[in-house]
Amino acid sequence: MRKGIILSYVRSKENQNNNHMIIKPLGIDSREQAATLIGRKVIWKSPSGKLLVGKIMKPHGNRGEVKVRFEKGLPGQALGDYVEIR
Repeated sequence: MRKGIILSYVRSKENQNNNHMIIKPLGIDSREQAATLIGRKVIWKSPSGKLLVGKIMKPHGNRGEVKVRFEKGLPGQALGDYVEIR
């Protein structure tokens, strides 16, 4: 099991998609290492105890970040919080 940090929503200048997040897995520093995580599940636990599950879709950038699609959109309080990568 690996941990990661939620960095941001995937967005453009005008639009923001709450289901898609950019996550930085801890200990991953290159695009090639990030590509090995594709297909894994990502779990964020809300303060009320709910589990929101997502899936790693593809690498993002060259420093090891990944794009994750969640079933439901994450709230803004999730930004900067830790997630589990299984």
